[in-house]
Amino acid sequence: MEKLMKAAEAALENSYSPYSGIRIGAAVECESGRIYTGTNVENASYGATICAERSAITSAVSAGEKKITAIAITGDIDDYAWPCGICRQVIKEFAVADIKIAVSGRNREIKEFGMDEILPHAFEFNVGGND
Repeated sequence: MEKLMKAAEAALENSYSPYSGIRIGAAVECESGRIYTGTNVENASYGATICAERSAITSAVSAGEKKITAIAITGDIDDYAWPCGICRQVIKEFAVADIKIAVSGRNREIKEFGMDEILPHAFEFNVGGND
C-alpha cells in the first residue's frame, strides 16, 4: 500500500483546485497490476468538478481495466482524505470483493478499510459485464 500511496501523493501535485484550495490525489491498482493515478479537477460550475478517485478510476477504465484491487487516497489536509459518497459508489462499481481502500492526510498516517466498511448497503445492480 505504501507504493500506491506514494503514487497518490505524486498525483496531488497536479491538482487544479482554485476554489477549495484542497489538493487530493488518488491511485488505483487493477487486477493487471497496473497503477493509474488521478487528481481533483475543480470547475467554476461546481457540479462539473471531478474528484481524484473518479479521475483515477476513469483513467483505468479508459485503458480497458474493469477490476480495481486497491485504491489509495491522500490530500494536503489535516484529516484523512475520505472519498465522497459518489466516489464510494464508483469505487464499488469496479472493486473486487476484497478491495483494499487506504486513506491518508497531511501527516501521511495510513488507515485501511474494506468496501463494506466505507459503503455499507451499497447500491448494486449486476448488468452482466463486471462479475
